[in-house]
Amino acid sequence: MSIATKHGDKGETGLIGGGRVSKADLRVEAYGTVDELGAALGLARSICEDAEVRELTKAIQRELFTVAGAIASPAGGSESQTTYVTPEMVEALTRHVTRIEGTEGILSDWSLPGDHAAAAAYDVARTVCRRAERCIVRLAETGVEVNPQVVAYLNRLSDLLWLFGRLLELRAGLDTRLRDDTHEGPRWSRAW
Repeated sequence: MSIATKHGDKGETGLIGGGRVSKADLRVEAYGTVDELGAALGLARSICEDAEVRELTKAIQRELFTVAGAIASPAGGSESQTTYVTPEMVEALTRHVTRIEGTEGILSDWSLPGDHAAAAAYDVARTVCRRAERCIVRLAETGVEVNPQVVAYLNRLSDLLWLFGRLLELRAGLDTRLRDDTHEGPRWSRAW
């Protein structure tokens, strides 16, 4: 069977369960952005020399297929609400966030990406993750039933991806703070 099925030649695509929708449908935009996130993480992983971050990234990429499946399941499909993205998956990401935040010397302010290639790639992935999160929130705001764990998962994941970048920079001995020590304003520690 060829990958070129020609089923999408008229601007429609299939959902899990067989329904067809426009390729411009918000649901397609949302799971397509999750797909883009997986690809961005693949690029980051391919240039990352840190074994711990690389292996965790690979596990996350596999989970993103589950996240996309939860979004691609038609609205109201019971499987999308209960079996795809679980609170345990969100909690696992939370544990990684907490662990890395506890690393001595981890940056607790805005960073300026670009001094470390893999860290910068994780920053790009983080922004794609935030876009995927916005797409899913927009989809839910139209009245489409969305597993609430999907938004929680992506929210936590974006924090973790920000921390991956900072951890890689820290381990490389880089100072990527946006502001120097003379700045007297408030500090921020989250990945917006």
